[in-house]
Parts: sequence; structure tokens; C-alpha cells
Amino acid sequence: MSVYNMKGVSMMAKTAMTHARLTPEVKEQAEKILKELGISISAAYEMYYRQIIAHGGLPFEMRIPNKRTVQAMDDARIGKGTKYDDVNSLFQDLDI
Repeated sequence: MSVYNMKGVSMMAKTAMTHARLTPEVKEQAEKILKELGISISAAYEMYYRQIIAHGGLPFEMRIPNKRTVQAMDDARIGKGTKYDDVNSLFQDLDI
């Protein structure tokens, strides 16, 4: 993208605009977390785009979880499951 100065000389823009459509709930929740982290929305977009470049694609796996994984995630959300006081207790229970 070129920008022209007062003398009509073409210069490179220092920033570029992007637009995204998000559901209001997702936007609100993400912005709350970013605020807690002290990260601006623009900085978060920049980090995300840089990770896409670094990974040569999305910086996370895109997979559909199986039924067992979905059940485990649902259970975790409602607090169901075994809780451990420390990682050693978890490893002992897993026998590793």
C-alpha cells in the first residue's frame, strides 16, 4: 500500500488496516482478557499474524475432538473429575 506525502512522493505506509467480524460475546470476552494482560487489541492482532507467519499457517491444530475428549472437556468445565494437590500426586495416580 502506498501513501503519498505533501509533495506527491510515494511512501510505504507504516501500518495497514484489517477488519474482522466477531460475535459480540467473543469480542467482549477476548478484550477483557487482553486488558488484564495489558495487551492492546492491535498488538494482539499483530502477535497472531506474526505467529501465522512463524508457523507457516495457523499457530494451533485444527481438529475436531472425539466424543471422549468432548466429554472430558465438559466434565472439567463443571468441576467433575479427580483433583490433585500437586503434580506428584497426579503422576502417582497415573503410575508414571
